[in-house]
Amino acid sequence: MSPPFDGCPALVLNADFRPLSYFPLSLWSWQETVKAVFLDRVNIISHYDRTVRSQQLTMRLPSVISLKEYVPSNRRPAFTRFNVFLRDRFTCQYCGKPFPTHELTFDHVIPRCRGGRTSWDNVVTSCSACNLAKGSRLPHQCGMHPRQAAFAPTVYELQENGRHFPPTFLHSSWRDFLIYGQETEPADLQAELVEEENGHGFPSSMTSAQYWGAELDQG
Repeated sequence: MSPPFDGCPALVLNADFRPLSYFPLSLWSWQETVKAVFLDRVNIISHYDRTVRSQQLTMRLPSVISLKEYVPSNRRPAFTRFNVFLRDRFTCQYCGKPFPTHELTFDHVIPRCRGGRTSWDNVVTSCSACNLAKGSRLPHQCGMHPRQAAFAPTVYELQENGRHFPPTFLHSSWRDFLIYGQETEPADLQAELVEEENGHGFPSSMTSAQYWGAELDQG
């Protein structure tokens, strides 16, 4: 059974054939992809076994595309809740345990009521229990110090962290262009590929704006 069109995003590679982003994985919807093809902005590298039709033409849906012009990644990453979690690898900086995103929050190392700012260098990932235990106290008052100092990451550092968190489903045509961390076993990837090819579309949430996160107000 073939996945629906919404389950057929294209993996977007830069002109150097590396993904624009690992986490969230750089994916375009099939509509965005087809538009980019007709505007001659991308090269088609691989296809799905699905077609779209209009009165003028029939086109196989691209599964991998590359930009014709290289896009440099030299800007600073946005200060978002999600990027804070990614910087800290979804791990509470107090107890050292990893958590799913919905069980994480962020903590002001120096509480705002004590003059702390909402900024890269004063915000760390925390689980709810540690956040509650620390409260409005300073680290030396409660003996709770972050396992790593808060810092402003580069785009490269976030992308390197993202390589340790592969998405739930990977299309087989993407494998040659994705390199994930050693935590991902080949057998696990193969199981994911089989499940996808058996008809499970790529989760639409993985291509939605919520993965980028709302930018936090600094101050």
